[in-house]
Amino acid sequence: MKSYRHQFVTSISAVEQSHWQRLAGDSLFTSYAWLSALELSGSVRRETGWQPYHLVVYQQDTAHPVAILPGYIKSHSYGEYVFDWAWAEAYERHNLDYYPKWLSGVPFTPVVGARLLCEAPTETLYQFIQSVLDGEAAQQAWSGWHVNFPRQEEAWSSAQLLERHGVQFHWHNQGYADFDAFLATMKARKRKMIKKERDKVKNSELYIVWLDATHIDKNIIDLFYQCYCQTYRKRSGHNGYLTRAFFELLFNAIPEQVKLCCAYRRHDQSNAQELIAASLYLQDKDTLYGRYWGVLEDSEHLHFELCYYQGIDYAITHKLARFDAGAQGEHKLLRGFEPVFTRSYHTICHPLFSQAIGDFINTERTQITHYARQCTTLLPFKTQ
Repeated sequence: MKSYRHQFVTSISAVEQSHWQRLAGDSLFTSYAWLSALELSGSVRRETGWQPYHLVVYQQDTAHPVAILPGYIKSHSYGEYVFDWAWAEAYERHNLDYYPKWLSGVPFTPVVGARLLCEAPTETLYQFIQSVLDGEAAQQAWSGWHVNFPRQEEAWSSAQLLERHGVQFHWHNQGYADFDAFLATMKARKRKMIKKERDKVKNSELYIVWLDATHIDKNIIDLFYQCYCQTYRKRSGHNGYLTRAFFELLFNAIPEQVKLCCAYRRHDQSNAQELIAASLYLQDKDTLYGRYWGVLEDSEHLHFELCYYQGIDYAITHKLARFDAGAQGEHKLLRGFEPVFTRSYHTICHPLFSQAIGDFINTERTQITHYARQCTTLLPFKTQ
């Protein structure tokens, strides 16, 4: 049985970048570049309710980490996308504190991916991590600790945690030659709807441009950030979770993996000031991710074009297997996105609340399964 030791660090900079990235591998959203951009930009810090508190594990006889579990001490539940507000309210009704809690997840980004960064995780390692987190929770008076959106192959279920399910909608590439070939798999009515939506944008005064990092200067970032903030203000009453510095750091750190899909006015293609909407995309070896969208002026169907249809087109052209356009959105079903299950894992320290929340999760899981089946019936594809 291997012996481990550990430390918690309050900044990713406490871990050498090469060691972090060796363990993260090809995981984009738990890469050193992504998480350090969040910290360096001030998007995550104690004042925003996301205090970095990463768990670093070593073997007793080594100086280099063998595993890292990125994590944060949370003073609220915003930006997580696994909703536990009802749990917090139940604590409050009983004059108990639900916050702080500890979360392993990617801030503001509900993407399934590596959470435990490790080259060869073992059951013993999971047991060690559970013991460490249980002990830290008791010492720091956390209500519990949570792991959101891990890869299915991560063995959190072996740790006897509460397993919660959710549903997202992803697009899957079936080897389509082009967008028309994708449309050809749909029922005529749904195909006509999508063509009509795309034609509405195509025949407007707008034109669509994809920009890679070599064409994204500070002026473009300013305009994109205006779009981002204005859309958040309209929807949520604040400027969004991410600072402008985050986006600039990101474009500089991983330029080969980030792109902007932008809508400009057709009458003057040289005037960057005429950008009216943009959507941020990221890419790894087999998946396209659509993340942050913003618009300065509303235009019919522009959201669908920039956030869905352009992404599908891009994924087909570049032979990517999957397109994850973000959480929620049942309207994605009619546009060819299919329901997929997500998982999160939870430890609740209070024994009575742990039992009650466990009962709730079991009931919810049945409802989620039924919901996913219902979603499947709404897909636009022709029956075989």
